[in-house]
Amino acid sequence: MNLSRAETWLPPVGVLVLVLLWETLARVGGISPFVLPAPSSVAHSFWVGLRNGVYLQHAMWTAIESLSGFVLAMVAGITLGALVAEVRFLERALYPFLVALQAMPKVALAPLVIIWLGYGIGSKILLAALLGFFPVLINTIAGLKSCDSGKVDVMRALAASRWQVFRMVKLPNAMPFVFAGANVAASFVVLGAVTGEFLGAKQGLGTLILLANNELDTAQIFAILIMLGLLGFVLFASVRFAQRRLLSWAPLEASPQP
Repeated sequence: MNLSRAETWLPPVGVLVLVLLWETLARVGGISPFVLPAPSSVAHSFWVGLRNGVYLQHAMWTAIESLSGFVLAMVAGITLGALVAEVRFLERALYPFLVALQAMPKVALAPLVIIWLGYGIGSKILLAALLGFFPVLINTIAGLKSCDSGKVDVMRALAASRWQVFRMVKLPNAMPFVFAGANVAASFVVLGAVTGEFLGAKQGLGTLILLANNELDTAQIFAILIMLGLLGFVLFASVRFAQRRLLSWAPLEASPQP
């Protein structure tokens, strides 16, 4: 019981100590607020942005881009992963290209995406989807290929069709892997959306960061980073909640790690 209480209180205590050290260093350490603003200044900027609605307005725009990219990444990753895992010809034809694309920094594709789709929301959604796509794809393939061959043999002995084997055996076996990829994608899609906003946008938290940088308002940059962290946390927590609801038979601790 004591250990459980310690695990509960240790994270917030650690954060409090870190904030106090940060405040002390910023106030008496002789560090310029331009380089390291005090947490109190960041909190004030955060509260002002929330009160006037600017942060929530731009956060909603980034959230739409991130969520749309996440849905697109999930659909494309699961679909293509299933095709590659189940169709031998596609595996041989596509897998080398997928490995090459996986090794390529996705952020480097951002200028091309902007050229192809322009500065609208479509380019931000595609960039978010590109960053979230590969964790879902790789984990889907791994999950489908890790299925117990004994279960497949039993289904075939019962004259089950290939679709029935996939739907009743392989797909349920792959779902913990799929959610492991989704947990990673939930963080990556926010990065993709903000990267697109950096390259050109009129709304979004990435745009606010650029404006704050032009005004040399470091405290506001930290406040916007907090908003981005909260957005990523909400999306990640939503995926974990869905995992608990849909895969109650598979404990989170037993899920494969990406």
